[in-house]
Amino acid sequence: MSHFTTIKVQIKNGEVLQEVLQELGYRVEENAEVRGYKGMTTQADYVIRQSNRYDLGFRRNGDNYELIADFWGSQINQQEFLNRVNQKYAHKTLLATVQEQGFQVEEQETLEDGTVRVLVGRWV
Repeated sequence: MSHFTTIKVQIKNGEVLQEVLQELGYRVEENAEVRGYKGMTTQADYVIRQSNRYDLGFRRNGDNYELIADFWGSQINQQEFLNRVNQKYAHKTLLATVQEQGFQVEEQETLEDGTVRVLVGRWV
């Protein structure tokens, strides 16, 4: 019986996901096995190795990625982890979209509650 849990996330771009994980300080392996309880494994596109042998993985499922891990032993707060990943991913995606559409970032600030405020503008 598998101990792995999958959580759907609204992440579509694997390259940006990999950048986000690395910027958050994780060493990321591509196309590797995610380790879990009693040596069980499953495949993922991006894997974060943990010293306790309970890894975190992201794999494509349709148009989006999903997080897969054996959370019983992973020793992370999965909600905090996903919040950090999702926030950084949304920020990077926003900045890329802003640039593609000809806007420039005028101002950025991180508020006390962790919210990132971005002001953009464009001369017409």
